[in-house]
Amino acid sequence: DDDPMKDSASNAIQSIESAYVQRTRKSAELSNAAGRYLPSGVVHVSRYTKPHGLYASHAAGSRKWDIDGNEYIDYFGGHGALLLGHNHPRVIAAANAQLARGTHFAAGNELDILWAEKICEMVPTAERVRFHSSGTEATQMAVRLARAFTGKNKLMRFNGHYHGWLDDMTSGYISHFDGTAPIGVPANVAANSVVADPYDKARVERLLDEDGDIAAVIVEPLGAATGKVPISAGFLRQLRDWTARNEVVLIFDEVVTGFRVSPGGLQQEIGVNPDLTALAKIVAGGLPGGAVTGRADILAGLDYDPGKRGKREKIFHPGTFNACPVSAAAGLETLKIIQQEGACERANQSAAQLRAGLTDTLQAFGLDWVVYGEASAFHIYMGGTMQGHDGFEPERLGREQLYQQPQDIGRLLRLALNINGVDFSGWPGGLVSTAHSPADIDATVAAFAASLASLKTVLDA
Repeated sequence: DDDPMKDSASNAIQSIESAYVQRTRKSAELSNAAGRYLPSGVVHVSRYTKPHGLYASHAAGSRKWDIDGNEYIDYFGGHGALLLGHNHPRVIAAANAQLARGTHFAAGNELDILWAEKICEMVPTAERVRFHSSGTEATQMAVRLARAFTGKNKLMRFNGHYHGWLDDMTSGYISHFDGTAPIGVPANVAANSVVADPYDKARVERLLDEDGDIAAVIVEPLGAATGKVPISAGFLRQLRDWTARNEVVLIFDEVVTGFRVSPGGLQQEIGVNPDLTALAKIVAGGLPGGAVTGRADILAGLDYDPGKRGKREKIFHPGTFNACPVSAAAGLETLKIIQQEGACERANQSAAQLRAGLTDTLQAFGLDWVVYGEASAFHIYMGGTMQGHDGFEPERLGREQLYQQPQDIGRLLRLALNINGVDFSGWPGGLVSTAHSPADIDATVAAFAASLASLKTVLDA
């Protein structure tokens, strides 16, 4: 028998997809061309969607434009790299000035020192700095430094926490939560990763107390996906105590939270000191770059002086674009702005206003979704607690439930928001920058309401 509700939902889905395709014809053409050269036509997993992803032409401030000329209020924020928004004039000027002087000297550069000095000024635990080309490289070096320092082999990680795509970091991120090796990763590598649930505190403490071969614990200090699965400052304090008690190196992955939550990262905000910190994204001002910073005695593993590294073997670490001068110039200028102009506070305030506006919209639509997040991040939980916002308890729900959403609704919501001139990330959620104005926030809330209205029959089905 025909089901009018299902028919209405199907029509609504077709309407949203059709409107999206009509607006983004040139993006569709480029997507088809990309499929001839790139696996699935994309260069990053987040850009894969149906019917096709957006192709951008340019950006400025809080906005970006696609190849068809459509304008979007952007909450992807360069995957977290753009706290100051797109093309901040001072950052662009610094990068352009360095670009004119040279991109690579195969020699030391004064910016190496100035950039490292600024990081050490801002990050509470920064005693030494080693530069890299990405956050993935930075987290991997942090682990290698910890293993060299402790003489131990294993790494403890937490389910769903992202620390880059290298072999040590793959099991238990989006799959293989039983600790087995994903395809392409040797089983013995996966065996050296101890993957735990941060909500199971008793097991985490027991593992650290009982397994004497754990060299390091690495953690996204806001929780998986910048707080999509949040963890508390109290847990981080406990983790600091447990790791110190067992002579385990504590690594904060502040690739996203560094210089975003506060000028000194989450560690400054909550007063918990890791041994090592991995940085990227904002640290390089929106250009490629990363860094490991922390205790001098641990980073001495890279030192040529045998006395400084305790006569241990030196860690070999080249890298063609370590501290690339253009990235250094952009990063240094970005950090100066953050340090001097209250950028973190402004972005955090705008995000709080956005979360409140989106929450009001959900209540007006009678949806039991929840908008939540810390600092300048926001997330939308679609699982339905049946108790509204007051009944939202992340630790009770757990990681699997927090990621649950009605079938295909995340994709359709993003398409609908694109049609209405807003780009959220696909999880769904996003990051707010200093470039987002009160008018941007109001326009985003209005676009969210219009998008929910277009999805109403799908949600009711």
